[in-house]
Amino acid sequence: MQISLEGKAAIVTGGSKGLGLAMATRFAASGADVAMLARGREALDEAKHALVAIARGRIAAIPCDVSDANEIGRGYGAVMQTFGRVDILVNNAGTSRTGTFEDITDAVWQDDFDLKLFAAIRLTRLVWPQMKDRRWGRVINVLNIGAKAPRPGSAPTAVTRAAGMALMKVLAGEGAPHNILVNAMLVGQIESDQWRRRADAAGRPLQDFIAELGKDIPLGRFGRAEEFANMACFLASDAASYITGTAINVDGGRSPVV
Repeated sequence: MQISLEGKAAIVTGGSKGLGLAMATRFAASGADVAMLARGREALDEAKHALVAIARGRIAAIPCDVSDANEIGRGYGAVMQTFGRVDILVNNAGTSRTGTFEDITDAVWQDDFDLKLFAAIRLTRLVWPQMKDRRWGRVINVLNIGAKAPRPGSAPTAVTRAAGMALMKVLAGEGAPHNILVNAMLVGQIESDQWRRRADAAGRPLQDFIAELGKDIPLGRFGRAEEFANMACFLASDAASYITGTAINVDGGRSPVV
């Protein structure tokens, strides 16, 4: 399916690496103006260089710690100064953080909520009015399959991601009369920098490491970031004009919950 995002402007948080970069790349190749928000200047510069080579629209790389409310305001202002509009918001920032309940401090809980939930709340609140005015908007919350099926030892991430799914459902209902479609994509096991770090810590080559873990997935393998990005591009487009309020597992069948 050929998908065009020409004339649309997108923000992707955590956009300089991994799934965020894959989605930013797919959007750029489909014609959108794309703003990547992330903390690291060097990674952002590398990502921008890669995207400019394939982009059909404009590319912006904006340093921003989305766990900080002031930084979000500044980052959003920079996007608006560059593009003048935001049509698509992908709330993607965040990495897996887990531990046993007794060991998780208030500070860790707060950090996780600030990065994964409040960042989505604050950015969506900023883009919402213009989406309503134009009667067109797309918001995608990137979560994980623990949001539907939390396991022991999966806090705080499973809890904050479950809250992100509830936020998505609330926003979908409020956005529907204004043609603002809000959905979630739930990550299973997909190749990323996170798995590369785990493989390095185990002293294993990445492909051997994920091939072994992938045996427990019904499809028999890890997903690729590009496969995840393809679904995001579809949801961000007019082709998905009747899909809202849905949490889609992108996990090769691994989740026990549909």
